[in-house]
Amino acid sequence: MTGTSARTSTAIANLQRLCENELKGQYELEIVDVLQQPQRAEDEKILATPTLIKQLPLPLRRVIGDLSDKEKVLLGLAVQSQSPDAVIPPAA
Repeated sequence: MTGTSARTSTAIANLQRLCENELKGQYELEIVDVLQQPQRAEDEKILATPTLIKQLPLPLRRVIGDLSDKEKVLLGLAVQSQSPDAVIPPAA
């Protein structure tokens, strides 16, 4: 994330809601402000914010944006939804 913009706040709220509703505690979330930790942003090769990085299980996956589209975020991260009505194909 970058600072405390409205876009950042929206992305964090969307992500927290998605994690709680879909991943049922099977996640660890770390929020990093790239303005406060620029070296970390460089090390992680973050070119745009907000950027969501899934580190484990491999492969590493990235999603950029406000994270408002649950299905696109889950698909982008190659994570299957816990919801019975959502059908997300497994990563190839």
